[in-house]
Amino acid sequence: MPLLVLGARTLHGYPSRILVDRLRAAVSLIDAAPDPVQVVVSGDGEAAAMAHWLVEHGVDPDLVVREPYARSTNENLERAHALIPGVERWTVVTSDFHVPRTRLWAWHLGIPVHVVGAETQRRDLVVAALRECLALPHSALRIGWRRLLARASRSS
Repeated sequence: MPLLVLGARTLHGYPSRILVDRLRAAVSLIDAAPDPVQVVVSGDGEAAAMAHWLVEHGVDPDLVVREPYARSTNENLERAHALIPGVERWTVVTSDFHVPRTRLWAWHLGIPVHVVGAETQRRDLVVAALRECLALPHSALRIGWRRLLARASRSS
């Protein structure tokens, strides 16, 4: 089962603390797997830094697939799914505060997922949680709007 690591901010080409937390969680899952695991790192401007970090921490570079264009949670999921079609269920690694939004988008897109939330360091949690308080309702509204438009187009 392939692993998808969602991108987060980078600083001068290096993963931020939140992104490192996600990458560490991914390495733990890779190390625990009985068979080699293909890893998709996804994010505009982040995929290269993520791939480099994983390889530096022992992940086989031949198993790392970069998706360098996604700019949002839904695009991360959509683009990874397009890169490796036919995946029955993705294991998605993101931050603990980001799990509900990731599940919401996966449900909307019809992409079966198991979401693993990397623990966020306390010093990053307040800002991340505040951002997520705005982002989750925004995503829910976007999904609702998309579904409403889809229903309207089927009716006409």
